[in-house]
Amino acid sequence: MTKKKILLLAGEESGMIYARELAARLPGCEIRTYQDYGFEIADLAVFGFAAVLSRIFFFLRVKRTMERAIDEWRPDAIVTIDYPGMNLKLAAYAKSRGVKAVHIVCPQVWAWHQGRIPKIEASLDRLCCFFPFEPSLFRPGLAVFTGHPLARQFEGLVRDPQPKRVALLPGSRKGEVMRILPTLLEVAKLHPNLAFTIPAAHDRALGWIRGFKLPPNVEVRLGGAREVLLKSECAVVASGTATLEAAFCGCPTILVYRVSALLAAFLRRALTGTKYVGLANIIWDRCGGKGDQPMPELLQENFTVEAVCRQLDRWLDDADARKQQSARLEQTVSLLKSKGDPIENIVEQIA
Repeated sequence: MTKKKILLLAGEESGMIYARELAARLPGCEIRTYQDYGFEIADLAVFGFAAVLSRIFFFLRVKRTMERAIDEWRPDAIVTIDYPGMNLKLAAYAKSRGVKAVHIVCPQVWAWHQGRIPKIEASLDRLCCFFPFEPSLFRPGLAVFTGHPLARQFEGLVRDPQPKRVALLPGSRKGEVMRILPTLLEVAKLHPNLAFTIPAAHDRALGWIRGFKLPPNVEVRLGGAREVLLKSECAVVASGTATLEAAFCGCPTILVYRVSALLAAFLRRALTGTKYVGLANIIWDRCGGKGDQPMPELLQENFTVEAVCRQLDRWLDDADARKQQSARLEQTVSLLKSKGDPIENIVEQIA
């Protein structure tokens, strides 16, 4: 019997986590990825207009190569994970060639203009959504709420915060680390009585972080973000999937982010569909949350040493405030649970 052929494409580290889980649940299938065609995550995961533009010929080569792979290998299905700029183009191409196209992680049409929805609908046969409010944005039958895979991964984990311990997660991209970490290190210098831990996202991030002059109360380790978050009284985390992990850990977290002035100006004009950047805050807002947001946000010019210190000091000095913040986070992430295992729910959509 011929094996079912699946082109499984993830262009970032976060997507690779889901890709590996999916591949393990599809043992009877032949699977190919970007890596099988010579493209590594480190080269694909580029963020920002200038960075993408500077490598435009590389990305055109990626697109041409993968389109040729679709035509020559003829997969039964293309399964794309997040990374919408490239992946949705390839999904649309595959669908036009009669290949079933499934995309995992809904593009953030609730934040950007919703005029993209018809184009996304035309590109896909199925859209697997991690947030419960997303399927209603699309035509019936296209999008399904599978539950968020992180919800199952965090079941059974126990929070055990150590006194005066704070987690710092400055991001996984070089630009993020370079823009965000200096401010976090200044915060650490002003709190010599606290122990700060930075779980580097990968080997390259470890090198970037160690390139800075680190205060003696800052420890850097490779990986282990969840363990660090579970053992910390609170955290400061760069916007992204890591903030959702912090929410699942129930760790009171300050969300921070800083981009170039040009990109910030563009985003302020483009992000018309949401008041927040953080995923926990967006879920809480979209699902009718009341009271204070689950995760304070300090962005751009508001991301200062003084602002971070004010919020950290309030939490560290008030155990009740920390408990209340943890409760808000737990209530928020409970909305991401679904019936059954989210990965198995995704596998059903691929079949």
